[in-house]
Amino acid sequence: MLYIFKLLFLLININQETVLNWLGIADPNVQNLSALEYGYGSDIAASTSTSDISLETFRIIVDTLWLKLQTGLVLTDIETILFFIAFIRFIILAIRYNLKTSFYITCIGIVAAYLWYRHFIEMISVYQTILFRIPVTQKLAMDIMQIQAIKAANNSVPLRWSNPFGIIWTALVRGSQSQSTNSMIDPVSMLFANIPERFRETTDPFYYAIYRDYGPQAIKLVRDLARDISSLAAYTFVTRIGKRYCPYFVRWHWTFILIFGFLERVFMNIGFRANYYVTLVLIPQLKEGINVPTYLNTEIEFLNIFVASLALTHLVIILFALLHALCGQYFYFPFLTENAELHIGKRPKTVYSGGYTSWQDRDPADIKRGLIPWYGWFGRGTDSQNRWQIGNKLKKFTRKVFRRLFNN
Repeated sequence: MLYIFKLLFLLININQETVLNWLGIADPNVQNLSALEYGYGSDIAASTSTSDISLETFRIIVDTLWLKLQTGLVLTDIETILFFIAFIRFIILAIRYNLKTSFYITCIGIVAAYLWYRHFIEMISVYQTILFRIPVTQKLAMDIMQIQAIKAANNSVPLRWSNPFGIIWTALVRGSQSQSTNSMIDPVSMLFANIPERFRETTDPFYYAIYRDYGPQAIKLVRDLARDISSLAAYTFVTRIGKRYCPYFVRWHWTFILIFGFLERVFMNIGFRANYYVTLVLIPQLKEGINVPTYLNTEIEFLNIFVASLALTHLVIILFALLHALCGQYFYFPFLTENAELHIGKRPKTVYSGGYTSWQDRDPADIKRGLIPWYGWFGRGTDSQNRWQIGNKLKKFTRKVFRRLFNN
């Protein structure tokens, strides 16, 4: 299996241009030498643009990312970075284990990261009005606005392959109406139409109460209820009923997201109340210009900074968890981690279960950690031996990779 992987590297010409094109980054060497592509300068341009991967390649990537961070990232940039990390991890795991094991582990990490990514997009839509005020996040808010517009346009068209229930419902509604007489021809309507005239005064109000009053409200209630509990139903079906087939790593992160939702609502409400106070109270008072306190502008600026900091901190925490999930790692958050593991149990000692969870091996009677426990990077523990083992294992792994790739 290792020789097949080495042959794959030989078949793919991985150079600076390949890496930059895959990341969607323009090669500055090609841009600077575009004028030399005609005449005698074409050979120089070709040789420069197809240089091997070096420190200059990583410098170009870092400079481009820094520039994008200053001007604002979009969802496409975030997805490109995530897929690049997943690809690098797949290569490392393929060298360490084999292609099959690497594929399974990488897919498990991608599924867990997708759960956090959906939650990230949901939080951007929640903070959309706040993110428009921050220059760095304006593009993200604009992307979410475009996604919402596309989703609204799709929802207005029930006849589409992505909405099979809409197709069935449209067929039932159109099939129960006569286009020529503009009357209802469904079985229930036909049954009420054949009732004798002497009973119409009693049956007609009942019929119209079902079709015109209570029926549409009941259907709307069922649709809203299905939309609200769909995520919880999917979680219950996958992680509880299908526990045998769902990896522990996915169940851990999915459970953590649900529990984390109860805590984040508190901070979201604090930000929304502060934002409403600025928008509906302070700004109208400032526009009136009557008995305006001298500190009003300072109060508005302080609350805007507070709301923006709260929203950015929330999104950064979600991205932090997303990167952990993509890299196959766990993280410890007081109270939330314990509750998540009470539902799904402790991590099994398998290669597919992800990284370390040193807090699961602690002594229950140990109360020396205080209010802010720390279990080391990637959950490896905090003893000095584990700190040095990370560097030693990294050195051994690097030597092993170069020895297998370049030794004949």
